[in-house]
Amino acid sequence: MKNVFERVALLCAITLMTLAHDGLADDLRIVGEEKSFITTLPSGEKITITRQMTPCAKNKGWLQPLVPEPGIVPVTEIEVLNAIGDPSMILVDMRTEEWFLDATIPGSVNIPYTEVAMRMDELGCSKNDAGWDCSTAAKVVGFCNGPVCPQSPTAMKAMIRDGFPAGKIHYYRGGMLDWEALGLTTVEGDFAF
Repeated sequence: MKNVFERVALLCAITLMTLAHDGLADDLRIVGEEKSFITTLPSGEKITITRQMTPCAKNKGWLQPLVPEPGIVPVTEIEVLNAIGDPSMILVDMRTEEWFLDATIPGSVNIPYTEVAMRMDELGCSKNDAGWDCSTAAKVVGFCNGPVCPQSPTAMKAMIRDGFPAGKIHYYRGGMLDWEALGLTTVEGDFAF
């Protein structure tokens, strides 16, 4: 297994060097709109960190915080594995439909980030004249394409804004990028309930 990871890392490094050398690599955002991060090493040397699109990078988004909003619970693959069979939790793929249909984590349902604020009834909330009542909301594990994907953090912020308790939201920041990089099983998305 170690050799596979070493080969993937080497392929990514070679691809990055080739693209950078040929001037073909896209400079991608790192945080917000910034495409570079300048820092000073302990030696006093200044270094500029950039991000390039490579076969390993996959997504053009920008780095997302581990906790997108106060109260949200960050989770790892272990918690996601346990959530798959837990009837008290809903595993939500918050990516757009085409991503979900291509490949997703087994047991997940698709509620795209653009629709989650309108579909909170599927998460245990009820609609009333004042808005959403989420006092009986389920625990949700939300994910999207990985550490640079803003889709699930955007959805989670909308959920909280509309009354969903932050403490019932679990964020798998690694998303599909980490899930697939670890060689974990994926399935084609299915809308059958």
